[in-house]
Amino acid sequence: MENLPNCPQCDAEYTYEDRGLFVCPMCAHEWTAEEAAQAEAAATIKDSNGNELQDGDTVVVIKDLPVKGSKTAIKQGTKVKNIKLLFDATDGHDIDCRIDGFGAMKLKSEFVKKA
Repeated sequence: MENLPNCPQCDAEYTYEDRGLFVCPMCAHEWTAEEAAQAEAAATIKDSNGNELQDGDTVVVIKDLPVKGSKTAIKQGTKVKNIKLLFDATDGHDIDCRIDGFGAMKLKSEFVKKA
């Protein structure tokens, strides 16, 4: 049996394929394989080098980052441990973390690399 994706609408695992569409019998949602691939690609967050990030990873800042409301910046090479990924970030800040000397902060994944 082939491995079909769960329904993106209700997350039911009982999807089936019908004439090129995936169909969910639980909520009657229909989608294409292309839409499923786009949703899967959107559900990953990558660092500046293209490595996939996971919750709990340690990353290193790749350039000095100014901090709004502070005179000091986060310096290049700063190690950030135990990150949390934010998949629904609308402002591009898709990493939630705590940085020593700065406290809780959100970063953009394009400015970090996996340690």
